[in-house]
Amino acid sequence: MITDEDIKRINELYHKSQAEGLTDEEKEEQQRLRKAYVDAIKGNLKANLDNIVIQRPDGTKEKLKKKQ
Repeated sequence: MITDEDIKRINELYHKSQAEGLTDEEKEEQQRLRKAYVDAIKGNLKANLDNIVIQRPDGTKEKLKKKQ
C-alpha cells in the first residue's frame, strides 16, 4: 500500500535528481518506491475491472469475463 508519505518521497527524489543528482542508494529507493506505486495502481485498476457489471436491455446483469 502506498501512503501519502511515499508519494511525497517519490516527488522529493525526482526533484533532487533533476537539481543535483541522486546517490546509488537514493536511485535504488526511487526505483523501489516507483515499482510499489505502479503495482498499487495496477492492483487498484484490476479490482475495479473485476467489479464491472453489464446490464443488458432486458434487465439482466452479468459480470465481465476475462479475455483469453
